[in-house]
Amino acid sequence: MDDVDIELDELELVAAAAGYHYYNCIARQPSRGSTPKGSGFLSELLSADNDVCREMLRMDKHVFHKLCNILRERAMLRDTAGVMIEEQLAIFLNIVGHNERNRVIQERYQHSGETISRHFNNVLRALKSLSREFLQLPPVSTPLQILESNRFYPYFEDCIGVIDGMRIPAHVPAKDQSRFRNRKGNLTQNVLAACTLDLQFIFVYPGWEGSATDSRVLRAVLDDPDQNFPPIPEGKYYLVDTGYVNMNGFIAPFPGIRYHLPEYRGANLLPRNANELFNHRHASLRNAIQKSFDVLKTRFPILKLAPQYAFHTQRDIVIAACVIHNHIRREDKSDWLFKDIEGRYVEELPDLDDNPDPHLSFQVQEQSASALRDSITAAMWNDFINKWDEW
Repeated sequence: MDDVDIELDELELVAAAAGYHYYNCIARQPSRGSTPKGSGFLSELLSADNDVCREMLRMDKHVFHKLCNILRERAMLRDTAGVMIEEQLAIFLNIVGHNERNRVIQERYQHSGETISRHFNNVLRALKSLSREFLQLPPVSTPLQILESNRFYPYFEDCIGVIDGMRIPAHVPAKDQSRFRNRKGNLTQNVLAACTLDLQFIFVYPGWEGSATDSRVLRAVLDDPDQNFPPIPEGKYYLVDTGYVNMNGFIAPFPGIRYHLPEYRGANLLPRNANELFNHRHASLRNAIQKSFDVLKTRFPILKLAPQYAFHTQRDIVIAACVIHNHIRREDKSDWLFKDIEGRYVEELPDLDDNPDPHLSFQVQEQSASALRDSITAAMWNDFINKWDEW
């Protein structure tokens, strides 16, 4: 009987060990055989509260699923044996939304570094291909932000958007660094952007060296048909800052006169003349581009640092981020970042690179644009003098 007891004890130990091994194998495996490896993290994320999803994916769940459906229906991405489209997009969003390194994403999604890089680049190409559709000129009608304000309507009724340059830290080879070093000594790329007053991007042109002035970049875009800058409808215009030339289709503020809203605080609240009134209201509307930049960089912190990617990838990340930005704006008007920026002035820091290029003046266009600006200013000042409640 002693021998039998020993034999049974050994069998029980073997059975226990086998059970423990089996349990561990099952626990590590996805709940369904067709579910890709590493999707457990994403499944848990998408079943969690919306706040958790926002933090990791930088958007609400229904907006995320809508973007996945767009990419799937248009065959811009495809499910693979190991990674569904949802996981591919999540990997990309984790990287650009948190500036995560490849190694961190490997651990999180249980994929090799090569797999992570491949899907990141696939998603980047897919989102860039959506830019023609998602970055478009809005309807020619007067924007609601102007139409519903006595401060702006009818004076700026022909304004269709705002243009400015955004400087983003850049990682470039040593041989190119002198061109990408701005006047502050930082390595940056200059990104030309146009947006609507509803904070949606119309046009994005990244990749210019940080030493280039904003007006030079705009002129290069306008002179190159291949850049596909949207044609400006007859009589319409963008608002630009003092870094640009006042010309047809682009209305700048009066130079040498206080402009930024913080300059109109306290005892200096009221404008002292017509030009100051124009500049104040011009700045109020043009702040839309600073709000757009603020939301974009807050959602995608990778734009605040110089990622260690090839420069063409850094450039494409800017375009992809703007595509996602517009998608969220269209699908979720209650998005927390857009809600937070509403009614708030985003202070614009002086930029040493914003001086207009004196070689880019065009006298005929300037005269026409100046006449338009003067007529708007005169009408605005006349109403201001007779309707103090409209300030």
